[in-house]
Amino acid sequence: MIRRRNEIPIRMANAWRRHERQWKDHRYVYAVISRRSRGVSIGVNLNPGKGCNFDCIYCQVNRRLPAVVRRVDLKRLAGELDTILQAEQKDSLYEDTPFDVLKPDERGVRDIAFSGDGEPTAFRRFEEAVRIAADARFRFGLDTTKLVVLTNAAYLDRPLVRAGLVLLDQNNGEIWAKLDAGTEEYFRQVNRSRTPFERILCNILDAARTRPLVIQSLWPKIHGAAPPDSEISAYCSRLNDIISAGGRLRKIQLHTIARDPAESFVSRLPDKALDRIASIVRSRVAVPVEVYY
Repeated sequence: MIRRRNEIPIRMANAWRRHERQWKDHRYVYAVISRRSRGVSIGVNLNPGKGCNFDCIYCQVNRRLPAVVRRVDLKRLAGELDTILQAEQKDSLYEDTPFDVLKPDERGVRDIAFSGDGEPTAFRRFEEAVRIAADARFRFGLDTTKLVVLTNAAYLDRPLVRAGLVLLDQNNGEIWAKLDAGTEEYFRQVNRSRTPFERILCNILDAARTRPLVIQSLWPKIHGAAPPDSEISAYCSRLNDIISAGGRLRKIQLHTIARDPAESFVSRLPDKALDRIASIVRSRVAVPVEVYY
């Protein structure tokens, strides 16, 4: 059953919009209340310099403003991760906004997610960063907490990235792979990357043959227009191509813009339009679909 937007408690809807990648004086580690994680997600920003090989039109990162921090100090990152996990376990995290809206049964770290201001797998010491998170997960007894990497899939074929993904697999890990298009043309329009669309699809397939993947797809309005039906059909075909070739997909997350994007010509897709896309995908792809408004 789809939970309608007006059934979501206002306190949670407002908390989801509070998505600052900053906590206290931290440079790399922050916390958010995540729609898709359904609770507290600890974010690890491996791209404080805002570098990314995609330039998605819906991205909330304003790359026109210079970055305050450009390099990643893994020793400091590890310390920040410990500090925020300690605050969560001692409940002091829940004294801060927006976490103070969470009821006791809504608390707990759902995941430690490599996300941030750019593509996490572009970081040259990605494997080391995953190991830091895995060690913290063990030391804090976070048995049910997932390690998640949110990725555009462009670098999943790199040997050093694959080594990090092996660690991810050993620590209740998941790959949430971005797929926002069904055709090369729409991919260029939305994701604005020089990476060939075919490489993205091949990397998703290769990774999904090793472990089940979560597919994340954001559908916005562009210059006031919803995605055309032909693009949704092509998108379904790409997903079925992956499945037919032996790729395993755990679920498909369909969502739209929740926070202000950097580009003014991009806006949130109405609930009915997103529901219509979900209905098409459910009818054509044999994978569970979740919708986030």
